[in-house]
Amino acid sequence: MADQKGFLKVRERETAARRPVPIRLMDWREVYEAGDPTVVRRQAGRCMDCGIPFCHQGCPLANLIPEWNDLMWRGEGRAAIERLHATNNFPEFTGKLCPAPCESSCVLGINQPPVTIKQVEATIAEQAWANGWVEPHPPSRLTGKTVAVVGSGPAGLAAAQQLTRAGHTVAVYERDDRIGGLLRYGIPDFKMEKSHIDQRIAQMQAEGTRFRAGVNIGVDISWDELRRRYDAVVIATGAMVPRDLPIPGRELKGVHFAMEYLVQSNRAVAGDQLPDQITAEDKHVVVLGGGDTGADCIGTAHRQGALSVTTLAIGKQPPLERPDHQPWPMHPTIFEVQSAHEEGGERSYLASTVEYLANERGEVRALRVAETEYLPDGRRAPKAGTEREIPADLVLLALGFSGPEQDTLKAQLDLSADRRGNLVRDHSYQTATPGVFVAGDAGRGASLVVWAIAEGRAAAAAVHEFLTGSDALPAPVAPEDRAFSL
Repeated sequence: MADQKGFLKVRERETAARRPVPIRLMDWREVYEAGDPTVVRRQAGRCMDCGIPFCHQGCPLANLIPEWNDLMWRGEGRAAIERLHATNNFPEFTGKLCPAPCESSCVLGINQPPVTIKQVEATIAEQAWANGWVEPHPPSRLTGKTVAVVGSGPAGLAAAQQLTRAGHTVAVYERDDRIGGLLRYGIPDFKMEKSHIDQRIAQMQAEGTRFRAGVNIGVDISWDELRRRYDAVVIATGAMVPRDLPIPGRELKGVHFAMEYLVQSNRAVAGDQLPDQITAEDKHVVVLGGGDTGADCIGTAHRQGALSVTTLAIGKQPPLERPDHQPWPMHPTIFEVQSAHEEGGERSYLASTVEYLANERGEVRALRVAETEYLPDGRRAPKAGTEREIPADLVLLALGFSGPEQDTLKAQLDLSADRRGNLVRDHSYQTATPGVFVAGDAGRGASLVVWAIAEGRAAAAAVHEFLTGSDALPAPVAPEDRAFSL
């Protein structure tokens, strides 16, 4: 285990420093500075190596957290990344983007601040890439089976890498012009720079995975044709249908879904020319929705030079401490100050938007908002007599997602959806159409990056069993154990 008395000697929790707000608002680089190896080692030494490590149950990937905490405390970074890669294909993604439910389950967190698991994970990945410890793992032999993965977000990439390493010939189809899905076009660079995606794509290409960007399955190639071409198909298209707020004035110019705005911003940061880009420059911006997508809009608006940024949430402000109905080791809903929130703006709770108000040009100029009232039956409604106006030149709807786009899937594959809008699948991730599997948000609804990777891995194991009859994916061969060089 790590330092046997570490949690007694080091009781404080030290996390990575954020770059000063005035500096980071001038660029799109990541907010967090690189982890201090001394601090990370000290924090890893706080891990208790519990008899029952509840951090495992908090992590959908079942990461071997006590093991790589111990290795980092001992200074064995290469061994640490090997243990991390044993359960997680992309620790640099989760180390930057995951809300760390593992930390909520940390046993030390019962009466002390929990171990900084997420920071240790991110540092392991950073050191591994910096030292050249992340290498391709091509299969030692091919099975002759082919798999199409539709969607190149974290679920699709995880499934593709697992299946490629198992010896199957895998092609990843992405309708956008670049690979990465929401990692590429939904996550701003200040949370994760796109070089992290590029280096993983290069690794996967060296392993044998083939990528087909700019191909819209269901339009450019029908789903039926895709089934005929491949022995198995994995649908990992995400849950991209946004929730709307169709109140009076919804048709006004300046009211947009959050992803319309974020995708355009990411394209602009990547160097694309967008003559009609939705921008927050010199505008009063209102974000509806207080989740991660809303926070991404806040940080983006600040960097674009917004005059003001206001976030409206219809519900109550979460508590500052873990509530009684969400005891350890549950992942609690608490008031969170993300990096974007500390950059400025106002957050307002119990705010029900009643109407989008127009100017003489048919553009949004303000929102009419009322206080949210909780009715006896549990429903929420605007409270009469509490209405007020909030200036708004740009309104961004970050209200969550209601499932995957289904039109071509239903028409061409006859797939069905559940009452929440998610594609129906069985316990092995397979749909009613033999050989067609669903992984990630398309099947479970909008969720965390760690769940997407976990589902991609699990779906890959199910596909492998479907194709070969074996219930276990073969482990990748270490480079030094191969009879050939890359």
